Amino acid sequence: MTLKEHKKHTVLQKPAGGKFHRSEFAMLGAPCSVIQHLSASLAEELKRDFRMGYVDADHGGGEEKPVFHKRYTDKISHHQLEFDGEPAFRFRALFSDEDVVLINGNHFTASRQIVIINEQKKESLSRKLDRLTDVVMILLDDDMADIHDFVKEAISNHTSLPVLPLKDVKAIAGVIRTAVIESRPVLKGLALAGGESIRMGKDKGAINYHGKAQREYLADLLRDYCRETFISKRPSTTVESQYPFIIDSFMGLGPYGGILSAFRHDPNSAWLSVACDIPMLNRQTLEQLVGERDPSKLATCFHNPETDFPEPLITIWEPRAYPVLLYFLSLGYSCPRKVLINSDVNELELKDPEVLTNVNTPEDYEKMRSMING
Repeated sequence: MTLKEHKKHTVLQKPAGGKFHRSEFAMLGAPCSVIQHLSASLAEELKRDFRMGYVDADHGGGEEKPVFHKRYTDKISHHQLEFDGEPAFRFRALFSDEDVVLINGNHFTASRQIVIINEQKKESLSRKLDRLTDVVMILLDDDMADIHDFVKEAISNHTSLPVLPLKDVKAIAGVIRTAVIESRPVLKGLALAGGESIRMGKDKGAINYHGKAQREYLADLLRDYCRETFISKRPSTTVESQYPFIIDSFMGLGPYGGILSAFRHDPNSAWLSVACDIPMLNRQTLEQLVGERDPSKLATCFHNPETDFPEPLITIWEPRAYPVLLYFLSLGYSCPRKVLINSDVNELELKDPEVLTNVNTPEDYEKMRSMING
């Protein structure tokens, strides 16, 4: 390999969206006061559907800069965190709990844009055309009847975009609502079969409860609810399947490592993960989980009445869970249940709790086989 061919870093798939969020919208082309008023009106209109975030510059002026590198202020209804310098890559972590982030595009860029046609800011907008990378709609201020010619030239698909009056907040909110829903993360399936099965004494994924290996049975179930379905496995194991594998790249962490490896494979999808040691899993349970999925939460899972905790063995993990899982790992935790307990999740009451019956030992296996065979 020549020096020119050398690759210094592993190529990883990056999360969708921009600096602040997966669903971020920069509004530009009007005075900041107009953008601030529109943002507040949209937040009020959309608050029942989404958790809303907002990014803007401080227009107050006159205040001395703090001598601290970082300053936190409890403002009772909100919390304020001030940095000395830009927090750079930490922006997405700060807004990870939100569903939508509205941004003052006069000061910041975003992955999607809302262009406002305003005569006062016409010249300013003409200097920001390079920011118009994915425009979702165009808004006409009260005194404007048409789009600026330079905007038409800059946005090749402007004739297919919604053009709305700036004062029609309901219609504007409707476009944002549709854009967010349409960009909802697709659901992919993961049969967690990469464990060492030490207590069982043999590969739990290979056990035949339903006429085929358990890993294949689970993948068959997931296939009807997921865009794609994968089976997780350790690098050292040789397994054949009709389904593609995700090889564990986080080793020695059990199912936690399998879930993290799936997100490393695709950080932009939600992952429905199921463990291979729950032979009673059925379509009715998956239909309930998928049907009641809440993408606004970190995860959708079932409440286990036996443990009185959320059950991680059958869980939909949203993309926002990936950095949280990594954060818990950095604190020394590799228990998915602990992440669910300490996060904002959608916890469902399971219609048939017997589905959660766990099989980890030869004794468990014999009991389960008797239950399934009647």
